[in-house]
Amino acid sequence: MPLEIERKFRLDAFEPPETAVRQHIDQGYIAINDDGTEVRLRRIGGSHVLGVKRGKAGASAVRVEVERELGEEEFTELWPATEGARLLKDRYTFDSAGVTVEVDVYQGELAGLLTVEVEFGSVAEAEAFTPPDWFGAEITGVAAYKNQTLATRGLPQA
Repeated sequence: MPLEIERKFRLDAFEPPETAVRQHIDQGYIAINDDGTEVRLRRIGGSHVLGVKRGKAGASAVRVEVERELGEEEFTELWPATEGARLLKDRYTFDSAGVTVEVDVYQGELAGLLTVEVEFGSVAEAEAFTPPDWFGAEITGVAAYKNQTLATRGLPQA
């Protein structure tokens, strides 16, 4: 089973480096279960992806994640099922501090929220990681900052 092992942080500000690759993402949730299982749709550029994640994201943020490409027609048929559970963001991917980082700049109702994620090959790598100074507070496993929560409940209260 493919595993997702990541840590997530808030950012106070972000200026994309010249090396960053930008992708616009439309993301919506078809199902969100109390056990941490989620089924989501993503349009990333010209790609359409159905993703399933399973397991509660805790401090180590290890979850099973499976993604499959969809055709545009399949995506279009399923997209209405995400009504009320959507978000928009631009993702900037680049190397920093010896790792690949993904900075999400949220749009629409979530405008102003900036987060950065780093994915790892093992829990040991995740635990050994020392975030660079430009990372803000760690929000790994904080329910209010999970994309599914942001898509359904909006920005966390201060």
